[in-house]
Amino acid sequence: MPLTIPANGHYVLANASVPEALIGNPKSGALQSVDITIADGAIAAIGSAGSAALPQRVDLRDDIVLPAFLDLHTHLDKGHIWPRKQNPDGTWIGALRAVLEDREANWASDDVERRMDFSLRCAYAHGTAAIRTHLDMAPPQHEISWDVFEAMRERWAGRIELQAAGLMGPDTILDDSALRAVATRTKSAGGILGGSTAVHPENPRIMRRLVEVAGELGLDIDLHTDESPDPAANALECLADAVIETGFSGSVVAGHCCSLAVQDADTARRVIDKVARAGIAVVSLPMCNMYLQDRDNASGVRTPRWRGVTLLNELKAAGVPVAIASDNTRDPFYAYGDLDGFEVLREGARILHFDHPQADALAWTRAVSADPAAIARFTFTGELKAGASADLVLFKGRNWTELMSRPQSDRIVIRAGKAIDTTLPDYRELDDLMGPS
Repeated sequence: MPLTIPANGHYVLANASVPEALIGNPKSGALQSVDITIADGAIAAIGSAGSAALPQRVDLRDDIVLPAFLDLHTHLDKGHIWPRKQNPDGTWIGALRAVLEDREANWASDDVERRMDFSLRCAYAHGTAAIRTHLDMAPPQHEISWDVFEAMRERWAGRIELQAAGLMGPDTILDDSALRAVATRTKSAGGILGGSTAVHPENPRIMRRLVEVAGELGLDIDLHTDESPDPAANALECLADAVIETGFSGSVVAGHCCSLAVQDADTARRVIDKVARAGIAVVSLPMCNMYLQDRDNASGVRTPRWRGVTLLNELKAAGVPVAIASDNTRDPFYAYGDLDGFEVLREGARILHFDHPQADALAWTRAVSADPAAIARFTFTGELKAGASADLVLFKGRNWTELMSRPQSDRIVIRAGKAIDTTLPDYRELDDLMGPS
């Protein structure tokens, strides 16, 4: 029988299974059976099963409850352009060129706004409460996209907390006037300084300039680093060097870091040690990295030899804060995805192998909730605790394997104590933006 969540917002989620990692024991992989009391849009109390006194009880019969999701790395400005601009060969460079062409031809304010809003509606229906997006910043796009983002942040306030990082390529970063124009606009929007580089002879200078400008303007940093199968890529190490040498004190996040997995053991250990000393957090994008990396169609269809992801388990073991996130959605960089935080967790377990020992696996639920919330300093904490907003996702599954074996399309999403409509928007809404069918 389907569960009914009381509309008055005052009830007990009885016999809920919650990961101990999300109720005060971050390293625990165990589940605890609890009663969660909901009142006035917040979690009023979490106690042992059978302890809550409210008369309205929703018996979950040991099914798992997680906090709403936090998606630390997305691209809302690129989302859903695949029908009009596909990747010609599935490669990273093919995606880059396709997006450049589409951006120059189509990314006026209305186009970006409608696709961004569509993406946010998908994320909300799946149970996401906070998102950081990267926005392409090649002038003059920086003015258009920041204006749209600021409007979206206001429109979605109270439903999805939004942050944005201005994404620049090496040429923009090395052009002092362009870098300062983007950084100044980013500052005025309350944004984060972003960028992307992998194999580049100027990586030491690129990273030093980014860190210096961020320090001067009081900006945090979130970069795409070493999104490449080339072991010679050194952006992550250069970033760590720049942070250590300058004493930069802001938050620093490095995304992708794929090359770390194809570097020799000594190099990987050296880089991981520097990343830990610099206090850099790493976010892995398992679905997009597996889709793009080690794809070589030059001599016909070829099976990939590696999964494309970084050494996330090793980074975490070294004390580096880590998270996993969606990345691109139905665009040339990733043809699939729907900004579903649970899909990220489910596929991340398979791709990154954090599912064993299975007794510890549930601690990784923090990688799509509490840990990225702390990394990005969101208001939404991604934890289950008394006083927090009752932003929850209820699943049909009493343990790790039951939870992860199904897509959980029948999940119940609760925001501020009340169940929301989880109907997803129809792709047809965007048909007029996609050109002739």
